Amino acid sequence: MKVQKVKNRGLLFTYSNDWDLNLYLIRGNRYNYIIDTGLGPLNVAPIKENIKDDKKQLIIINTHFHWDHIWGNSAFDNSVIISHKLCREMIASNWEQMLQKNGRYAQGEFQMRLPEVVFEGELYFPEDKIRLIYTPGHTIDSISVLDEEEKVLNAGDNIGDTMEELVPSVYTDKQTYLETLYRYNDLDFDTCVSGHNVILEKKVIDKIIEEVLTSM
Repeated sequence: MKVQKVKNRGLLFTYSNDWDLNLYLIRGNRYNYIIDTGLGPLNVAPIKENIKDDKKQLIIINTHFHWDHIWGNSAFDNSVIISHKLCREMIASNWEQMLQKNGRYAQGEFQMRLPEVVFEGELYFPEDKIRLIYTPGHTIDSISVLDEEEKVLNAGDNIGDTMEELVPSVYTDKQTYLETLYRYNDLDFDTCVSGHNVILEKKVIDKIIEEVLTSM
């Protein structure tokens, strides 16, 4: 697993198999935050090792319901998991289908663990300046995480997997996705991480908007 430091308090863990999968750790002032839990306990083991001596409470964030972002949830017994309200519902309703179709990618044994805290519009952690925002696009339940202190946005899978495919598969509609992209441009950040791509600058949002408009 490749580990990259992002500014002062972010670490991007990239697991490479058939594709690159990013998990993100933010070491906050009050809490530590792990954004997405990947393919199972073995995927998140390097992150747990990294913070094993850190006594701060750990908060887990699921950016959306897809299997490659949630299968490691059950590796965090004593941590709160947060997602959008729709994400919890969609994990529960799609669990068996996702497991049957993609179980061969599992990294260790796991069980279904649903988020315990859900929200609809926004959720804010003022002591750490961490902002969770409902940003539908790739999926209807997608959220993004803005580190206001570091000006780093985690866009989940609202950014495509590679530089050649910046526009992700969009399971909502393109107009909804465009509205999320325009909202990104209104946010104060200069660095963007995502579920599968490399570390990017904010200007990539304009490039994605241009590609989406061209395709409509």
